[in-house]
Amino acid sequence: MREPRPSVRAMRPYSPPTGNRVNMLRLDFNERTAPQPPQLLAAIRAAITDDSLSMYPDYDAALPAAARLLGRPAESIVLTNGTDEAIQLLVTTYLSPGDRLVIIEPSYAMYRFYAEAAGVEVDAVQCSVDDDLAIPVDEIIRRLPGAAALFIANPNNPTGAALSLDTLTRIAEAAGDTLVLVDEAYVEFHGVTALSLLDRFDNVVVSRTFSKAYGLAGLRCGCLAAPEPTTRWLRTAQSPYSVNAVAAAALAAVAALQPDETFDRYVREVIEARTYTAAALERLGLRVFPSAANFLLFDAGEGADRMLRHLADRGILIRDRRHEIPRCLRVSIGTPEQMHRFVTEMERCT
Repeated sequence: MREPRPSVRAMRPYSPPTGNRVNMLRLDFNERTAPQPPQLLAAIRAAITDDSLSMYPDYDAALPAAARLLGRPAESIVLTNGTDEAIQLLVTTYLSPGDRLVIIEPSYAMYRFYAEAAGVEVDAVQCSVDDDLAIPVDEIIRRLPGAAALFIANPNNPTGAALSLDTLTRIAEAAGDTLVLVDEAYVEFHGVTALSLLDRFDNVVVSRTFSKAYGLAGLRCGCLAAPEPTTRWLRTAQSPYSVNAVAAAALAAVAALQPDETFDRYVREVIEARTYTAAALERLGLRVFPSAANFLLFDAGEGADRMLRHLADRGILIRDRRHEIPRCLRVSIGTPEQMHRFVTEMERCT
């Protein structure tokens, strides 16, 4: 049997705990936990027809919809199968074996995953617990010379740390020819976007997902925004039908519903619940790291195993991040009622 290439043999597989989640309060994957607007569900159901299932998807409505949502020209948008395909597409298009990719750690695991699969050298800048896991901007800039790319999440996952537009501009100015991806999976909860940098820097790319605030994680829909000719090269390297027809219809429906008070209210509620939950955890004597996303990372101390078991026994799932950050757990922020339930159970087990 033929062996896989050395870069794949050296990888650690990524195996998220996706089983045994039915009928649980799922505060472990940063998903939307509130119901979808009925109009969106109706549009998705209407998209499932004999034609939509038996024919390849058409993006005539979805591509302009994504452009409207991001406020960019349609030619500057590439639809992707979630952010994961966006990351892989950038690696495939712009990085070669032996190139150096700068990332921060801890951060989204797929940056390292796709880079290592392609034989790209990963240059990881470590965030420090002593500095509240803030993004180490000066060290990032120091590592940029000679790097092929920098991938950075803003806000960062799993820490929640975020950068201002001024700081992102400073990074872009220092990058020179280095490709800079700003991954904005959680931008709705932060309110700061790098999209305006696309008009100033030809090496900046922004990724978005509709999995988090919009709640379309099950459909795997995202996009990249970039200057031309970057988007032309990305389309050249992309599979032609990677976004399925139902996801494309859902994206068009999301754009048609905007502005949507249901969506805006959900984002406001998450931000308020984030503040409430952080204060509650701190009252319990737990260290909570600053977050601009829809989750909180906290130091559970020596009681992490007990907390995880207690919550799971009561139907609540949160994420164990101790493989990256000692003693730390991460809780996604749901509705106010859900977070009250979480806090009540945390009070019982601490």
